[in-house]
Amino acid sequence: MIAGVERIAVVTPPDSNGNISPLILKTCSELGIEEVYKVGGAHSIAALAYGTETIEKVDKIVGPGNVYVAIAKKMVFGDCGIDSVAGPSEIVIIADESSKTEHIAADLLSQAEHDEKAMSILITTSKQVLNEVILEVKKQLEELPVENCKVAETSIANHGVAILTENFDKAIEISNLIAPEHLEIVTKEPFELLSKIRNAGSIFIGALSSEPIGDYGIGPNHVLPTLGNARFSSGLSVSDFLKKMYLTSISKDELDKIGEEMIRLAKYEGLKAHALAIEKRLRG
Repeated sequence: MIAGVERIAVVTPPDSNGNISPLILKTCSELGIEEVYKVGGAHSIAALAYGTETIEKVDKIVGPGNVYVAIAKKMVFGDCGIDSVAGPSEIVIIADESSKTEHIAADLLSQAEHDEKAMSILITTSKQVLNEVILEVKKQLEELPVENCKVAETSIANHGVAILTENFDKAIEISNLIAPEHLEIVTKEPFELLSKIRNAGSIFIGALSSEPIGDYGIGPNHVLPTLGNARFSSGLSVSDFLKKMYLTSISKDELDKIGEEMIRLAKYEGLKAHALAIEKRLRG
């Protein structure tokens, strides 16, 4: 809307009763979105990309989904635009001795409960914090409902890591190599580390800035790069709905100054028609 997109269509899978969540419908209503389709999964991506009898095709598809949605988006890219191919959720937390271990454990589990393949990593300069967080994670797993616990426990077992480093420089080096979707900096002076962060989808600074707080109302968009893609891409934003068109115009004086150089470059590339197109204007 801010970007001036004239048509916005929403696809969402039905619930167990075959209905669309009233929360989604209310959100769409508040945003003025009237085109909502009760369909999800890979087939919703195909419908948006190529169109059906009831769904008009779109120019760009954005938003998260499961592995089938991610693969479908990758397959249709080129026939329409996409935001990214998102993988399972990720979080890296850089912490020191000042952090509250129960908070760190809770934040790690908040991502682990998303998906059995989600990645939750603690990087700390304190051995005591490392050991306490490991114990706290086990404790808090028991506080979760059975289904959430099952997913989170599998995720932590297979993709949970706790790393002890000598200093913050090493911690930041590791984090930049991972290029996580979410990065929390939970240290005594978190802003002192911020300038050294090069790769992260979204950064949460300070003890109170839990990643779930960003999910539910105060943070930027949470469609973010995963799988190390934060090395070369950013989270979804208004910019993703804008295009750039280049304009070219040259005066006779400007052409006289650089025309011969451009002709030489064209001939160097073996593109004689290119050179001729410039030469005719230069001579005529």
